[in-house]
Amino acid sequence: MSKNTHQRARSAISGRIVTLAHAKRSPHTTVVEQYKTGKKGPKN
Repeated sequence: MSKNTHQRARSAISGRIVTLAHAKRSPHTTVVEQYKTGKKGPKN
């Protein structure tokens, strides 16, 4: 993973952001997204 990307995990059922640890415990009901960041934070 490059220096300018980060990961966030989202519940596939509710759409809420969850922790990456929770996403690893329940991979069937979560989606891990990668997003680009700039020097001042996320671009999206």
